[in-house]
Amino acid sequence: MGKKGREIVEYDIQKLIERLNSAYADEWLAVYYYTVGAQLATGMKAGLVAGKLRELAKEELEHQEELAERILQLGGEPIRSIDELVEKANCRRVDIPEDPRDLKGLVEAVAEAERCAIDVYNGMLKDLMSVGKDPITFHTIRHIMGEEVHHEEEMENLLGL
Repeated sequence: MGKKGREIVEYDIQKLIERLNSAYADEWLAVYYYTVGAQLATGMKAGLVAGKLRELAKEELEHQEELAERILQLGGEPIRSIDELVEKANCRRVDIPEDPRDLKGLVEAVAEAERCAIDVYNGMLKDLMSVGKDPITFHTIRHIMGEEVHHEEEMENLLGL
């Protein structure tokens, strides 16, 4: 990050990188769990649910890319180890039901994961508005949170199946 870019960040950059890395870990775990959920889903409405989970997994992958880009811009490095991804994540798991026909349980688990992500991003935004300022990170997080809110709504809509 250039001199002027550093000047506009009024936040502990190392702490910000750590928080972004935790969100980065969340996004990778969401990609994994949503993909597995899509692969395991069976039953009459499985195609619909699996298709939506694959779409969400793709969007979560885009989120981790956006977070990785910002981490690098701030002079940090995205988490490299899978073990560290699990350790540093805020939202460590999605409780995929044992019964692959339990589509309602699967959708509820994904909706809950999206709620966790919303809480994480909302907390980051509040800090970026009060504790310290970083307009670029704020914009990135606000964008991602908007998509997470939409994901939660989509899962809640699927619960009406």
